[in-house]
Amino acid sequence: MKPITRLSGLIHEVRRRIHRWGAVCALPLLLVSWTLASASPVLRKKKIPPPLGEILARMNDSAKHLKTVSANIDYTKVTVVVDDKSTESGELFFRKARNPEILLNFLKPDPKVILFKQKRAEIYLPKSNQIQEYDLEKHSGLVEQFLLLGFGTETGELEKSYSIKLTGEEVLDGDTTAVLELTPRQEDISAQLTKIQLWISEESWIPVQQKFFEAGGDYLITRYTAVKVNRELPPKTFQIASPADVKRVKMG
Repeated sequence: MKPITRLSGLIHEVRRRIHRWGAVCALPLLLVSWTLASASPVLRKKKIPPPLGEILARMNDSAKHLKTVSANIDYTKVTVVVDDKSTESGELFFRKARNPEILLNFLKPDPKVILFKQKRAEIYLPKSNQIQEYDLEKHSGLVEQFLLLGFGTETGELEKSYSIKLTGEEVLDGDTTAVLELTPRQEDISAQLTKIQLWISEESWIPVQQKFFEAGGDYLITRYTAVKVNRELPPKTFQIASPADVKRVKMG
């Protein structure tokens, strides 16, 4: 099985779980009917956004100084054919390192925890008292692309994987954002995602919203609020607190 297909399957499984594609979600990716589902961004028609080159330069500078991110998250999965929309909400914690650490703690509507650490993924399902384990040794780079695209990645690396263009400027919850459209350059990725939109805060120069367009027409919106960068995050932040009798299951 091709690496991208295998990873896509894992991401699909995680998303399926988190967005009721079965019960939860997992790999990025990635979520209580919330204001995101009904609020429309306000288009800044009168103000000319910074040129793309300046935006990428500021994103690059932000990436170089980024160490940690914590935020509230909402993942909204939209299935176009049946006009279905489902949202799950929780918290995100990210530590940038050679082997990045990511923990997603979903609180509503069903609790579950997803941890990416040491090139492994674990999904903790409290209701079944089970932790599912995945080996991501060969696919850790792709995991970061799908889960935290635009966080801590230098723009030169982004441009290797995506064709980037500026489509405008919008205001989300009072935050002025530059809207970028990314088109995958690699066929194995474009087979899964036709394009990605990033709403980049013009204050922090990191994403406050992402929209992933799937090849079949469905899409996923990830919204970040109460974003805090470079906070001190203790090691226990990236540990799953589970009962001693939790059942561990290795997944293929």
